[in-house]
Amino acid sequence: MANELVLIIEDNDKNRKLARDVLQASGYRTADSETAEEGIRIAQERKPALILMDLQLPGIDGIEALGRLRADPQTRTIPVIAVTASVMTEDNQRIVVAGFDGLQTKPIRVRDFLQAVGDAIARAGNRPA
Repeated sequence: MANELVLIIEDNDKNRKLARDVLQASGYRTADSETAEEGIRIAQERKPALILMDLQLPGIDGIEALGRLRADPQTRTIPVIAVTASVMTEDNQRIVVAGFDGLQTKPIRVRDFLQAVGDAIARAGNRPA
C-alpha cells in the first residue's frame, strides 16, 4: 500500500509537518493545504487516495468542506478522515453524521494513525466508482 497520495488539510504547521513526516516515512506521497478551499481544489486536481482533514480551519470548516467534496462527482468517493483535538461526544456525533470515513484525535498516535490511513485506503479500493 505504498506510494498512494494522501492530502493533509491542516492549518497548524506543526501538526501538518508531523502527519506529512509520518506518512512519507511509511511510503506515502503527500500533498497539503492550510485551508479547506485550497484543499478542495487540490483534491479535484490530484485525486488523492485519502484526505486527512482538520475540522477547525480558517474560512470554511472541515464539515462544510466534506459536504462540498461529497457533492462533487470528482471527489465524492475519496475517503476523508477527520483529524481533531476535540473529543467531546457531541463533536464525535457531528463527525459521524457528516459522513467522515473515520476519526483520528490529536495528538496523533503514530501506530493507530497509520493503521487508520491504511484501512481507509484499502476500503476505498473496494468501493464502486
